[in-house]
Amino acid sequence: MQLGINLGYWGAGMDADNLEVAKEADRLGYAVCWAAEAYGSDAATVLSWVAAQTERIDVGSAIFQIPARQPAMTAMTAATLDSLSGGRFRLGLGVSGPQVSEGWYGVKFDKPLARTREYVEIVRKAMTRERLSFEGEHWTLPLPGGPGKPLKLTVHPEREHIPLYIAAIGPKNLEQTGEIADGALLIFPSAEHLEETTIKYVRAGREKAGKTLDGFDVCPTLPLSVGEDKDVATLADAFRPYTALYVGGMGSAKQNFYNQLAQRMGFEAAAAEVQEKYLSGDKQGAAAAIPHDLIDKTALLGSVDRIADRMKEYAAAGVTTLSLNPAGFTLEERIASLRAGTEALERAGLA
Repeated sequence: MQLGINLGYWGAGMDADNLEVAKEADRLGYAVCWAAEAYGSDAATVLSWVAAQTERIDVGSAIFQIPARQPAMTAMTAATLDSLSGGRFRLGLGVSGPQVSEGWYGVKFDKPLARTREYVEIVRKAMTRERLSFEGEHWTLPLPGGPGKPLKLTVHPEREHIPLYIAAIGPKNLEQTGEIADGALLIFPSAEHLEETTIKYVRAGREKAGKTLDGFDVCPTLPLSVGEDKDVATLADAFRPYTALYVGGMGSAKQNFYNQLAQRMGFEAAAAEVQEKYLSGDKQGAAAAIPHDLIDKTALLGSVDRIADRMKEYAAAGVTTLSLNPAGFTLEERIASLRAGTEALERAGLA
């Protein structure tokens, strides 16, 4: 199992530190550095900046939002980043959610699976540098009856095949991801529940494509906070607002993928309470209603030995790249967390 680092969103107040965290992860041998986007910083700019100041670590989009870019533009960006980084780019895609898609981009959030399938097909076709033509439900290239003609990408990517990941949570999306992608980007993964909530659907998609899980990258992001085992409850409390945001407020009352995931992990009543409080404006109450077990099962908390044991569980459950979000109020604390992650991986015998 490899380790990655997830910088999250740029502009959250730790930007200068984030670059140093990425550089330290590079020195420590972390496999990949991911950056996110929603409706603030864009991932492509951040990744180009990180790639320019690192040497070995891959840089990955977690995610490029499908409603934000035409697929041909994504192919251009992927090819450019792969070329500039010397073959170190990983392309992560996702449909985002209805609030961002429709509220920020003005793109109707409908038929996300079909839209994703077409998008991936166009991106991959464009990056082969063959002339681009496509007829689908959501895209037609070139537009019929006009002056457009099939064009081909002029940039030569560093590699013939750039790894393509999809952010997936729901069963149907996970199955399709297994079928059409090279990896899955996961959030709030529980090693205990990973087979029933994730892996079995990915496996079904791989089988549909005539493939196995060999070579497929199962890549969840987990918060990491190092401390004494007796202080695990306190360490977990720091992630209550973060967990409440996703379980309670990331989406609408009718459509919240993270809330549904918490329910599938056995936290049905708590998920409903957290969402009700969050959407009514009681964010503190929502955070307080997050069960400790939900945080502890979806984060790496405690001593290096405890974290090493948890890493073993994730590896046994099928995780191949574990991306860490190291906690800390200072750069020194975050660097220490990174180093603890490397030490834990070695103690687990997974390095």
